[in-house]
Amino acid sequence: MGTVNLKGRSLLGLEHVSKEEIELILRVAKKMKKVVLSDDKKIPYLKGKSIVNLFMEPSTRTRSSFELAGKYLGADVINITPSGSSMVKGESFRDTLLTVSYMGTDAIVMRHKAEGAPLYATKCVKPIIVNAGDGAHEHPTQALLDMYSILERKGSLEGLKVVIAGDIMHSRVARSDIYGMTKMGADIHLVGPRTLVYPELEKMGVTVHHDIREALEGADVVNVLRIQLERIHSALYPTNREYARIFGINKEVLKAAKKDVMILHPGPMNRGLEIAPDVAYSDESMIQEQVRNGVSVRMAVLYLTIHGGDGSELAD
Repeated sequence: MGTVNLKGRSLLGLEHVSKEEIELILRVAKKMKKVVLSDDKKIPYLKGKSIVNLFMEPSTRTRSSFELAGKYLGADVINITPSGSSMVKGESFRDTLLTVSYMGTDAIVMRHKAEGAPLYATKCVKPIIVNAGDGAHEHPTQALLDMYSILERKGSLEGLKVVIAGDIMHSRVARSDIYGMTKMGADIHLVGPRTLVYPELEKMGVTVHHDIREALEGADVVNVLRIQLERIHSALYPTNREYARIFGINKEVLKAAKKDVMILHPGPMNRGLEIAPDVAYSDESMIQEQVRNGVSVRMAVLYLTIHGGDGSELAD
């Protein structure tokens, strides 16, 4: 445990993060959740540090939770979006990064539509880079909060059947979930239309299905992905109504899963499309708790990458 140290390291994805490092983040997140649930949410471990949220795509949950995470830890946090910056005047992405970094910034939390943008940022500037989603590549903190949410209810990921349903092709969440959850011992199954779930994905150590009931048979966890309407520019399925009928997660198809199945969704939800409202707000759903866990996990990531250590100084 003592040999794992993330201080000074950027978090670009989970593909190259070890099981031990994931376990460290999740252990610290558990301590951070106690802070989130407390009456006094301020702990001073990042006092004097500055964090910039550079979000080139819209976001509610991720940007807000990173902002709160930094502030709860005592850091100064500012948000930059394209519409409110010199990028609308033609400033390049590289020049924006340089401008931000020369203001004494310790970390940049970044969301960008281009895959590889956070990696490019690490080659341009010195602050720690935390990937908050790059195109359809990875979204590591979402996968970490998914894993944390599963651990809260199930105790372990080892041997669990986790079904990821929906728009795999466009999903950065799915890729990070696969990298992280397989390292933690979960059995990952993907399901969706053939146009959105390619057989080649089995090279990642998962099982691919195109029949929703077959995929859900004996499932412990179902992570329902949002149909990313903003990324779909061609007819990848007949109609929204047909998708909901064939691949939507509702009470009827969930009868194939285990009785204590838990439901996840990264949000925002297209209710009535990929997920039925009565499932989204059911006792099996952890969707709202995922939002709270997102703050705890992002606190852990910022604490470990900027402050360092193993969290032993934090109250249990």
